[in-house]
Amino acid sequence: AEQLVLGTGAVESGYRWLHQVGTGPAIGLFQMEPATYRDHWNNFLAFKPDLRVAVLSLASRAAGDPPPPEEMGWNLRFAAAMCRVHYYRAPGALPKAMDVGGMAALWKTRYNSMLGAGTPDDFVRAWQKHVSAVL
Repeated sequence: AEQLVLGTGAVESGYRWLHQVGTGPAIGLFQMEPATYRDHWNNFLAFKPDLRVAVLSLASRAAGDPPPPEEMGWNLRFAAAMCRVHYYRAPGALPKAMDVGGMAALWKTRYNSMLGAGTPDDFVRAWQKHVSAVL
């Protein structure tokens, strides 16, 4: 899961952009859109109290309502946790550690979506550029 989150940040922002380039709504290194963020809180974390508390413990306000999605633009630990929540909701098992092709395929279908512009090859290239050197 850690490697999948690292690869997602690499392909989504190259670990350079905290807001989507251009006019898009995506926020943070993991480029999560506010609508997706709200869906995670309203339709998943609302029904997983222990996970909700754990994710909130990384937020600037650790109790009560979730922070606005803009927090993912500056609170990098919180943004990484939200990326992990996204994959936690995906059906099926995660790829094994160092299965970059498997992570690329999961990213494409569950994070970027079949309608997204990214490709599994983009994930692999970003992995090689930003992640493989630190593992």
